[in-house]
Amino acid sequence: MRIVIAGGHGQIALRLERLLSARGDEVAGIIRRAEQGDDLRSAGAEPVLLDLESASVEEVAEQLRGADAAVFAAGAGPGSGTARKETVDKGAAVLFADAAVRAGVRRFVVVSSMGADPAHQGDDVFDVYLRAKGEADTYVTRQGTLDWTILRPGSLTDEPGTGLVRLEAHTGRGPVTRDDVAAVLAELVDTPATAGLTLELIGGSTPVTVAVKSVAGN
Repeated sequence: MRIVIAGGHGQIALRLERLLSARGDEVAGIIRRAEQGDDLRSAGAEPVLLDLESASVEEVAEQLRGADAAVFAAGAGPGSGTARKETVDKGAAVLFADAAVRAGVRRFVVVSSMGADPAHQGDDVFDVYLRAKGEADTYVTRQGTLDWTILRPGSLTDEPGTGLVRLEAHTGRGPVTRDDVAAVLAELVDTPATAGLTLELIGGSTPVTVAVKSVAGN
């Protein structure tokens, strides 16, 4: 498979790139800064220099043409203000979805956030973030030509992955390692029977492959 990842230098994305390239997939990661390229190459991914806050739909679609799947893993980051929650967490996700539609890429996986909700109230940065992610998720789910899956992890940790998770429509809050999020994403990309599902993810007791198979087609 050829898989294009938005936010290719993110902590989850770099882990995902390593997993996908190790299993023989061709991986490209979209990055904003050229100096990030070496990290992607080390992970086995091809760096694509493109700013999703300023790129056109056609520019992004050009990078997606011929891909078997697209993964949106970009984010403004914890140090950013409310404006970039709108331009990255929402705007870039919408742009990436539009570009996938234009490029004819059907499989589309989104890394969202637990609690994402377009109707979320409040004006603090995290409130704006959850609202932006919720609005982006809603937009993606309305694209009839995308085989979308939305993944909403709990609180992220850098502990070593266990390979054991809880993956359901509603899990309740809890921690999950970035390693395990990447492992679940790698399985989801390869499991189109999960299309149309919005899934929450926390640490648990079920092996990743079993957890993904158990929700597929539900």
